[in-house]
Amino acid sequence: MREGLKTMMLKPYPAYKDSGVEWLGKLPEVWGVKQLKRIARLNPSKTEVPCALRTGHATFLPMERVGDDGTFDASEIRPVKDLWNGFTYFRKGDVIVAKITPSFENGKGASLETLPTTLGFGSTEFHVLRPSKLILPKYLYLLTVHSEFRRLGADHMTGAAGQQRVPADFIANFPVPLPPLSEQYAIVKFLDWADRRIKLIIAARKKRIRLLEEYRQTLINDAVTGKFDVRTGKPYPAYKDSGVEWLGKVPEGWGVKKLRQVTELVVSNVDKKSSSDEVPVRLCNYADVYNNYVITEELTFMQATASKEEIRKYAIKRGDVAITKDSEIWNDIGVPAYVDYEAPDLIYGYHLVILRPSVGTLDGKYLFRTLQSQAVATQLHIEATGVTRFGLSQQAIKSVRIPLPLLPEQRAIAEYLDRETKKIDAAIEKTQKSIELWEELRTTLISNVVTGKLDVREVAEKLPEREPELEAKIEAIEASLRGGEVEAAKSVAEEEAEAVEETA
Repeated sequence: MREGLKTMMLKPYPAYKDSGVEWLGKLPEVWGVKQLKRIARLNPSKTEVPCALRTGHATFLPMERVGDDGTFDASEIRPVKDLWNGFTYFRKGDVIVAKITPSFENGKGASLETLPTTLGFGSTEFHVLRPSKLILPKYLYLLTVHSEFRRLGADHMTGAAGQQRVPADFIANFPVPLPPLSEQYAIVKFLDWADRRIKLIIAARKKRIRLLEEYRQTLINDAVTGKFDVRTGKPYPAYKDSGVEWLGKVPEGWGVKKLRQVTELVVSNVDKKSSSDEVPVRLCNYADVYNNYVITEELTFMQATASKEEIRKYAIKRGDVAITKDSEIWNDIGVPAYVDYEAPDLIYGYHLVILRPSVGTLDGKYLFRTLQSQAVATQLHIEATGVTRFGLSQQAIKSVRIPLPLLPEQRAIAEYLDRETKKIDAAIEKTQKSIELWEELRTTLISNVVTGKLDVREVAEKLPEREPELEAKIEAIEASLRGGEVEAAKSVAEEEAEAVEETA
């Protein structure tokens, strides 16, 4: 069937009635309205599990293994005895819904019809819904991703900020539309068909972003290590061994220097605590550096206080390069940001190292680009120490070696990379917006269909139950993204996804 989402003409039902529920409005005439507790059991007790099953195995689903698109990773199987205490119990065919913020608002949850084991256990931050014979598990799941269910649930959350949860009473008493089972089948079939197409398009776009990010990284690395001359686009006439494994060969006229030779290193120890002799300041923190390539005046900085000595020592200066010096994630160490702003009240916060380039020797923007390169970032990662939290010592940072052309060439490389990466970043941003639009379409389509705004019965009759080839393409792209396998050009599956979108 070649008909796509955009060309498919879906119409309203022939007759409607008032649902009596404000957010639902009118419903198809033959539909009913039920509280969720009337059509599903909420959080069933594990005491119901027969003794024979308690000695077997169960699927384990921590929160990170459940997606916000109904998918879940059921690859982890453990003995039931290891999961019996301290986890939420569910069974094959149940529906799980995240109850804690922001997972609830993001739509984390799933219909567990394909659970590979009879029993399952998972995060204590899940509510479990066991559908009755009146409702299909997948249709019940679709109701839990409806935008109004999420919005109203968020409004009813209780608990401390950052740890708020949706109470069980809200879910139990939530009124939902209930069509006849035959129409539930049609709704599930249609939305599964539509979801496959949307997932293929989104997966292809995520892969495009990964390809662009890889290209960006390669371009930076090749430019700062002299694999080509940015002024001509060709290799340099002659090369020499840099003496550094990760740098390889560099152009013959270039030098290689340790950071201690070409920068002043400053480690900030300013924290958020205040004392009476301190004055108000703004802090450029870890998150400001980690989340931004460039520190500018447009950013919103944390309010804090500091002593006059701290202000003198840690004041931000235009042309600095700040890097993250510790993190719970190994790859998050040494992430740089170029500083293009300074103000009397703005200083560096904790968890940062500031590299101040030597005037006349090293250009700040070029230093920023070298720290972005794989050749230099790898040196920082190798020097990181720690078990649950990784960090860089001052000595390790000072010992990192960078390629060093003459100052005019440094500036030419920085200007070239500014220009070229801006194009790549624009392409990434455009692709990300496209993903967001398709995700919004998915949400809107689900909402309109499960509340009877659109009648899919006739269309669903013509749709296939399964599409193995399309499902295989989706899995192939998603698997390559999970595994970090990125090709240098568009895959066949990605090109076919482009074709799907043309008719979607």
